[in-house]
Amino acid sequence: MTQGAGQGPEVRTPTVRDFRVPAYVHEAGPYAHSTPPDEVAPQVDETEDYPEGYTPTQRDLPVINRGDTVLVSVDPEAVEGESTDTGQGPLYVVGDVHGYLDELIAALQEKGLVDAAGNWSAGTARLWFLGDFTDRGPDGIGVIDLVMRLSAEAAAAGGYCKALMGNHELLLLGAKRFGDTPVNSGAGTATFQAAWLLNGGQKTDMDRLQDHHLQWMARLDAMEEVDGHLLVHSDTTAYLDYGDSIEAVNDTVRETITRNDADEVWDLFRKFTKRFSFRDEGGADAVRSLLDVYGGSRIVHGHSPIPYLLGEVGSEESEEDEGPAVSGPHIYADGLAIAMDGGVTMAGKLLVQQLPLDN
Repeated sequence: MTQGAGQGPEVRTPTVRDFRVPAYVHEAGPYAHSTPPDEVAPQVDETEDYPEGYTPTQRDLPVINRGDTVLVSVDPEAVEGESTDTGQGPLYVVGDVHGYLDELIAALQEKGLVDAAGNWSAGTARLWFLGDFTDRGPDGIGVIDLVMRLSAEAAAAGGYCKALMGNHELLLLGAKRFGDTPVNSGAGTATFQAAWLLNGGQKTDMDRLQDHHLQWMARLDAMEEVDGHLLVHSDTTAYLDYGDSIEAVNDTVRETITRNDADEVWDLFRKFTKRFSFRDEGGADAVRSLLDVYGGSRIVHGHSPIPYLLGEVGSEESEEDEGPAVSGPHIYADGLAIAMDGGVTMAGKLLVQQLPLDN
């Protein structure tokens, strides 16, 4: 049942069985609605087609067969020619965190970016988070607090720690600002509150959300180019709808959020939720369409977990205890795209990776 603004899911760590496989993962055509029996389906005009990758009013991650093993290796030929000679500290990127604070700290410690106490210890290193800090995991606000603190500590040490806007930041902002206000979803009646709950919103995060968290999220950039890497959250070409330069896209996204129009923010959220543009036939051309406009020689993104980018989607009936094994980032689209979401919400791995990739 869709819950009201004052209610929320019990605090728990999501398991792989918390996610369902939307019909669009398997077939093209109209947006398919498969509503679990304990939820209220949105009102939908079944005569209208919706863009591939449109997921906001359904749980948008599929079930991974927990007995499967997904081994991801780096193609040495795909990383030849990249240079680290920038005159700055080394560059690192972090995939989707989704509230898994302990796993994040452990991954940062493994790379030498923070010390045993969780304080910045990487000097002039540069660290980019690719978005999606909250929802599904147990401590999204703790993750935001950590990133905000590391930003100050890194700057004091001569480095930096920065973050991009993910679709779940937009979702949390919308749930807080607009609650149960109906929005024109393009698929019938929807609300940010219902979509947030359906996609892993945690009541503890909402209860602890403060103005400075909201202000920080609202000011995040949507994309950046660093050392030839075009950093984005989502594997979609929808960024092209918001400007013909990185600065224009970032300005348009911030202005949209600032106007505080529920329908406009929902449309932004909807487009950021699209995925799979770089996968399969035509994927490399889709990447090039972004690189040609915004610069860079390769895209680095989160959003779509590596296990199901690779098509390793199992069935809901799987009761295996072991999760998918992801050993590192996934290079694809003729070597032009690097996927960084290791599927931590699916018992996968929270990825922190130095760029450029080593052989």
